[in-house]
Amino acid sequence: MTIKRHGLNESKGSGQQALPFAKATEADGWLYVSGQTPMVNGEVVDGGIVPQAHQAIRNMIAIVEEAGYSTADIMRIGVWLDDPRDFWSFNKVFAQYFGDNPPARACVQSAMVVDCKVEVDCIAYRKAA
Repeated sequence: MTIKRHGLNESKGSGQQALPFAKATEADGWLYVSGQTPMVNGEVVDGGIVPQAHQAIRNMIAIVEEAGYSTADIMRIGVWLDDPRDFWSFNKVFAQYFGDNPPARACVQSAMVVDCKVEVDCIAYRKAA
C-alpha cells in the first residue's frame, strides 16, 4: 500500500504559521482530510456560526476536490462545535452542501484551539484505480 500526502507544508494557521501536517492522506481509495477551520489566508472569517460553517465546509470540500474526489465520495464527516446552541444553524448550512448525498456524521461540542465556532474533517472513498 502506498500513502499519498496532499498539501504537505501548505497548511497555514493563524499568523501564516506553517502547520506540521498534511491537508489529507490517501491510500487504497480512502482519503482522510485533516480538520478544517473557517480560515481564509490564516484568518478566521467574521460573522458567527453561519459564515464560519460555510467557510469550514468549503475549505474541506476544496481539499477533497483537489485530491480528485467529490462530495458524493464523502463517507463520514466529523464536526466540532464550540457552542451546542449552534447545532441547528450548522445543520441548515450542512444540508446546503450534503442534502442530496448525506454522509454519516458525528457532531460534538468542544473548546476550539483556534478562536472559531466550528471545525470539520472527513473521510472519503472511491474505488482505487
